[in-house]
Amino acid sequence: MKVLKVKQPASEGIAMGWAYLYQPQERIIADYRVSAEDRNKEIERFEAAVKNAAEELFVLAGENPIFAAHLEMVKDIALQEAVTGKIKGDGNNAEKAVVLACEELILLFEAMEDAYMKERAADIKDIRERLLGQLTGLEKKTVSCEEESILIASDLTPSDTAALDLDKIRGLITRDGGITSHVAILAKSLSLPALVGVKDIFSEVADGDFLILDGYTGELRINPTEEEKQKYHELTGKHKEAEERIKAEEHLPGITRDGKEFHLCANVGNIEDIKKAVTNHIDGIGLFRSEFLYLGSSHFPTEEEQFEAYREAAVICGREITIRTLDIGGDKTLPYYPMDREENPFLGFRAIRISLQEKELFKTQLRAVLRASAFGKIRILFPMIISLEELRAAKAVLRECMEELKAEGIHYDDSIQTGVMIETPASVLCAEELAKEADFFSIGTNDLTQYLLAVDRGNTKIAALYNSFHPAVIRSIRHVTDSAHKYGKKAGMCGEFAGNEKATELLIGLGLDELSMTASLIPGVRYRIRRLDYEAAGKLAEAAVNKATVSEIMELLQ
Repeated sequence: MKVLKVKQPASEGIAMGWAYLYQPQERIIADYRVSAEDRNKEIERFEAAVKNAAEELFVLAGENPIFAAHLEMVKDIALQEAVTGKIKGDGNNAEKAVVLACEELILLFEAMEDAYMKERAADIKDIRERLLGQLTGLEKKTVSCEEESILIASDLTPSDTAALDLDKIRGLITRDGGITSHVAILAKSLSLPALVGVKDIFSEVADGDFLILDGYTGELRINPTEEEKQKYHELTGKHKEAEERIKAEEHLPGITRDGKEFHLCANVGNIEDIKKAVTNHIDGIGLFRSEFLYLGSSHFPTEEEQFEAYREAAVICGREITIRTLDIGGDKTLPYYPMDREENPFLGFRAIRISLQEKELFKTQLRAVLRASAFGKIRILFPMIISLEELRAAKAVLRECMEELKAEGIHYDDSIQTGVMIETPASVLCAEELAKEADFFSIGTNDLTQYLLAVDRGNTKIAALYNSFHPAVIRSIRHVTDSAHKYGKKAGMCGEFAGNEKATELLIGLGLDELSMTASLIPGVRYRIRRLDYEAAGKLAEAAVNKATVSEIMELLQ
């Protein structure tokens, strides 16, 4: 028996079945030049493909919100202009123009450090295949396997995953992708155990091997013994009982046994994410990434375009929603906003630094957020703040916008709260000063861990050094929460660490008031909180703050 293991499973559950290695057909597309007089006809052919693809997606969107997002993307003017430009300007045929335009977008998203944004490349790949299917008239080969199969693929598009025959497939494994990929998201929504990013899967597993996929530990057992099979049959029963207990409490508040209540919120990147998140009994949106409005456009979105998006988000959420102002730079660039090449882009011109320098762009966003605040409870979160001067400058621009709207007779929430994203060592060390003038803190543990430990979280050679349980991170969280509470302000967390159930007791003990995470993780964290004592969690956190190593902290949390 061989065992493969990934660091973090994509979807919980245990699956036992026979390996089915899926090899998608390679699509061969025509590649030819179109004469100048025929280019309008080629554009019409592309436009017909868009129309037909949109009709397909409209039907699929009623069954899955991912396809609602695809529907918006396939109709997006930026994508259409990119394709038609390659036909009209360069003389490419429609199929080649679609491939080239989508490839540019795919590379843009794949180059991003943020795992959530990086995985959006899968959306573009899926849209590309749908458009090519319309242009060529060739349907893509669908997955077809025997009963009790565990499907293994290099990667699966959302369309592949949505078309799976769930009567036959017990689990999913992909060589590529991460835990925020569509495979992971759809597997969770379908309650299919899944592992993604299993690099050695094709060299270690053959068609017909018997597999045990453990979506709790991230282990894959290849051709296990009868004893192992029996052990996992028993484990499956126990896990199902636990899942049913969690589901039975998903509508209850996140309150400890001794009465301390915590806000459990969702991190989202677009309107469709919010629609899905509200089904998880959330207390609000703790992080709305506004970048999607910019990345999915061929131009800086206008005030009106942004206002409509923020207003819709606030109305759909129905609870407090925290909108992070533009956070580009670093790994996130815009095709219509050229940026100089930088030696260290994560330490360079990004986030609030761009907003403060490009004041009119910043004002456009702030005016849109303020106008939307008349339609729901909105908070504003400034990213990458490293000093009180930056916070004051950002608030000064906000006041300027307020005065303009007031003069124009436009309603907004004049008590709208402004917060600081704590994600640099500087903001940790200046937390007391920032707490005097900010209304709330939100700790972004992904970047904070990276900057505190000087570890590039995208560098696989030093991946083992990236650990949010590091004493420096734990002590920083304590200092930030203490600083916030000293001035009567709240401190939340919106990094991936917030959804780690192993850290839940420690985080609430450190004094966090709100945990914001991927929406699907909320039921498990809520269940965990409801079985904890706040007083005991505080003592645990105090002990953890005084530990010297990661291993000592992990031992304490066992």
